[in-house]
Amino acid sequence: MAPALALLLLCQVALYTAVTSKNVCSRPDVAEGIEELTLNRVYEVGDQVNLVCERGFLPSTATPRKLTCTDAGGWTPADLACTPKMCPIPRPLQPLAMGRTEAPFKSVLNFTCDDGYVMQGANESICSHDGTWSNPPPLCKVVNCPLPKSPRDGRIVYDKPFTGSTTRYGQSWTYECNPRLAPSYERGSCMADGSATEPPLCREVRCTIPTALRNGFITFAVMRQHGYKETVKYACNENYILDGEAEVQCQNSGNWSSKPVCRAPCKVGIKRGRIFYNARKLWIADLKPNRVLHGEHVAFYCLNREARCGYAVASTCNNGNIPIPECFVEPGKVEYTLRAKTLPSEITTCTTSPPALPA
Repeated sequence: MAPALALLLLCQVALYTAVTSKNVCSRPDVAEGIEELTLNRVYEVGDQVNLVCERGFLPSTATPRKLTCTDAGGWTPADLACTPKMCPIPRPLQPLAMGRTEAPFKSVLNFTCDDGYVMQGANESICSHDGTWSNPPPLCKVVNCPLPKSPRDGRIVYDKPFTGSTTRYGQSWTYECNPRLAPSYERGSCMADGSATEPPLCREVRCTIPTALRNGFITFAVMRQHGYKETVKYACNENYILDGEAEVQCQNSGNWSSKPVCRAPCKVGIKRGRIFYNARKLWIADLKPNRVLHGEHVAFYCLNREARCGYAVASTCNNGNIPIPECFVEPGKVEYTLRAKTLPSEITTCTTSPPALPA
């Protein structure tokens, strides 16, 4: 019995080896867009697979492509390409699509409306397999607000005339109170949430006696407390320049609006040399008086040593200070008196100015 049993075991081993040594092919790797749901996990040698495109994709050829499982356990090459169908981007949205006019299958458009607008329609649309969008673009309808309420002891003045029983988002108005009274706030509008600004309170407001202006004065004003919207006007002393609004107003907060400033003139701080001021070329000694008003420009002459030419650099008077350009070199007494024609202001003018030196 022992030899027979050994022979039986050898036969079983040989049979198992013959079956399992046969090559098979695993599921083929396919490109995006090719249908995979119909593919098996394992194929035998000689088996064939028809490749087709998924719904929503277009095949590169009308003839179905076949793959064959080879003896080596691999697949013959596949030359089928599946490209997604395209949905045309709605024309009103194309300016937001970075120059694109189409979007591929499965693309998603998300819609939002600006503040103050309500969406009517779906907020999302998907490019379908047939090249159409699942939803049309929605409409953004402007928010409406009820008419605002007038303040007690006052009224509303609209920025623009309108008709109807509602206002639209963005419309605004001014609150006014009866004489001698001031609104706690002056402006109102139709807001994004569909509500109108609540009316302010009208109350009496007083601003303190207006203060003096340094290097200036108040014109035609009684030195007393002032009521809402009363005004006071300022002016500057001679040769000082007013910076800001000349007229200040008593505001609804009980404070004056911003007071102007009187900016001081400048003295050109060189003893020798030539400048360009008020469209004239002047020796500094001829600038009488030596005074430049705030905001005015003065050009100083500098030397380009390499090109042996002169060039002008402008500086601006700023409230009593006019910077001297770094490139300007004030000549000595002898040079200024005996060799004035060699100064940068008198020699050939440079066609281009050299680069500015770092501050």
